[in-house]
Amino acid sequence: MALYLTILIVGFAVLAWSAERFIAGAAVTARSLGVPPLVVGLTIVGIGTSAPEMLVSGLAAWQGNPGLSVGNAVGSNIANTGLILGLTALFYPLVVRSRILRWEIPLLLGVMLAVVPLMLDLRLMRWEGLLLLAGMAAVLVWMGWQSRGGDVTDPIIQEYEDEIPVSMPLRTALIWLVVGLVLMLASSRVLVWAAVAIAQGLGVSDLVIGLTVVALGTSLPELAASMASARKGEYDIAIGNVLGSNIFNLLGVMGLAAAIRPFAIEPALLSRDYVAMVALTVVFFFFGYGFHRAGHVSRWEGLLLLALYAGYQIMLYFNAGPGVYWPGGR
Repeated sequence: MALYLTILIVGFAVLAWSAERFIAGAAVTARSLGVPPLVVGLTIVGIGTSAPEMLVSGLAAWQGNPGLSVGNAVGSNIANTGLILGLTALFYPLVVRSRILRWEIPLLLGVMLAVVPLMLDLRLMRWEGLLLLAGMAAVLVWMGWQSRGGDVTDPIIQEYEDEIPVSMPLRTALIWLVVGLVLMLASSRVLVWAAVAIAQGLGVSDLVIGLTVVALGTSLPELAASMASARKGEYDIAIGNVLGSNIFNLLGVMGLAAAIRPFAIEPALLSRDYVAMVALTVVFFFFGYGFHRAGHVSRWEGLLLLALYAGYQIMLYFNAGPGVYWPGGR
């Protein structure tokens, strides 16, 4: 078990580092091709921060571990909203100044509600996965349209422009793009293998490991990006990274997993985990949207998000029992 835990930790570290290199390479490459910084930030960086989840979930689905796939997607969203935004706001109170983000917050809620009907029969078929992927493509097109036709004074535009490396030549960017992708694929493969082995060793389902350990590990790029952006006063990017990642997790991560191999959904995922994800997002909505004023997440509000995340983890721990987590317990 100690060997698998060590492999898991090393795998997470490599995954986080390679994702950062992949995003930097993709951003510089896109800028070199004349893509506006805002389009780079909203689409390429957004997909890049969700790349670890997509690769881990895709590989897990391919190997017949669907619980790991869907648990990773939902668990990452819970970690992003409760842990990452909460922790970031605790150190650096966040302010929502971007008009584009004020559209993304309700969009995220809309995507969450739109996915529910597809899951009510407790399975995701291949055509439903393809539908989710089509929804992801539609969101990317919408984001690109918003960024091209949006207000040029939107503060997030300058924030993204400042974030794209200016000293990296195109050749270096292309190298990092390829190296980052290869390392993400390799580390994701190792992570899935170690996570499944740990789940089997502990006697718990893949869903639990996906919701907890794997979800937290694949959210490391978002944590690093949000903390670094908030430290530099780029609050809109700190929030935008999480919002974009959460949207792509639902549409891209679960869509890719179902498109690769249709799978059944445990009832607890809908009644407990999905409800927790939506509830955390609604709480953040009331903080961040800012009705008739600029949205913000204060230290106290960040502490509340962290407390809700901790409460969910405690509930997860005490709910472990026959018929919920343990294989063969139904």
